Amino acid sequence: MGRTVTVVLGGGRGTRLYPLTELRAKPAVPLGGKYRLVDVPISNAINSGLREVFVLTQFNSASLNTHIARTYRFDMFTNGYVEVLAAEQTDQSGDWYQGTADAVRQHINRFTRSDNVLILSGDHLYRMDYAGLIAAHEASGADITVSTIALPREELGGFGVLAADAKGRITAFREKPSDDEDLTGMQIPEEQVRALGLGARNHLASMGVYVFKSEVLREVLADPENIDFGKHILPGAIRSRPVGAYIYDDYWEDIGTIRSFFDANIALTTDDPLFRFYVPEAPIYTRARYLPPSVFRDTRVTRSIIADGCLLFGAEISNSVVGLRARVDEGARVDQSILMGGDYYEVDENRAAVIARGELPIGVGEGTSIRRAIIDKNARIGPGAVIHGSEDRPDEEGPGWLIRDGIVIVRKNAVIPAGIVI
Repeated sequence: MGRTVTVVLGGGRGTRLYPLTELRAKPAVPLGGKYRLVDVPISNAINSGLREVFVLTQFNSASLNTHIARTYRFDMFTNGYVEVLAAEQTDQSGDWYQGTADAVRQHINRFTRSDNVLILSGDHLYRMDYAGLIAAHEASGADITVSTIALPREELGGFGVLAADAKGRITAFREKPSDDEDLTGMQIPEEQVRALGLGARNHLASMGVYVFKSEVLREVLADPENIDFGKHILPGAIRSRPVGAYIYDDYWEDIGTIRSFFDANIALTTDDPLFRFYVPEAPIYTRARYLPPSVFRDTRVTRSIIADGCLLFGAEISNSVVGLRARVDEGARVDQSILMGGDYYEVDENRAAVIARGELPIGVGEGTSIRRAIIDKNARIGPGAVIHGSEDRPDEEGPGWLIRDGIVIVRKNAVIPAGIVI
């Protein structure tokens, strides 16, 4: 495998994940109790033997930059690094990133002193050995290789759809086709469907994972009008260059919306989840915080994930993900919800001082009921509050909270008064 540089795209404003992206970049959104979204592609790269990683950031990037700086430190005897590249003004450009391709273009000289450039998104959940993808790219002789997943026709909305011939060369591309758009001729060849056991999954969708020959990447980015890989770079390259399709046949989820984020987290609590963080040979890395073990006092927990440093007193927690330093008090019930926990502890004298001032301390108060909700970090939930989402609830907004896709999201640092019903 030739020398490969990895580029993780930090994404734009992350409006579909709002308000989780109100105060943080999309790849910095907490995941699975103790991780952040960006940990997934970086860990996949490290586990694949790739040690030269750049992360491109722009919006609300302070917490993301801090997380990367504190987490990914290679020793002095290796050439490895994970380096943040923020949008910057130069003599060649005074603009912020205009799209995914433009973000790479603005730093192109840092990436092309290698054989290949692997480009990843920072908001997907999957475990992949990129070595197989890069080996297939080099063996095929393609200028560009696109990693794809096989999906049935009814699940293609929101994806870039590819057509490939029997040799794996991409012949056509449709960006996010509508449900009624005619995709005749874009199916995977029938013999390949049978050979791979794909069944009804007879279309290829782009994962947003690309391998470029370095010199080809520089060439396709030469036109400043091409600002996005999916909309501009791929369609143009397919018409004039050999572009290959690599089929990845395992779990992959785009964590781009509140609904997909919620579902992916809750799915981790099932008896046999499609994605697991506990795979010894391919771990997902994150910041080592050296927190104490979680404390359970008269607490009942079923089918849930509880992160480090939590204080759970007389609560009932089911089908939920409870994040770092979370506190849940006596009689509280949490079901099918995500508690992101806290950035710091508020205990003993500090907690007593907050209460003495007539304010609410961090955590979930006594007798609170939470169902189908996301409680962001450092939230203060008063005793007896009821926070219940449901599939049929319309989008709504109130002080410190809002509803999207039937899920109640309590904002980071929000104060929810005692006894309130949401």
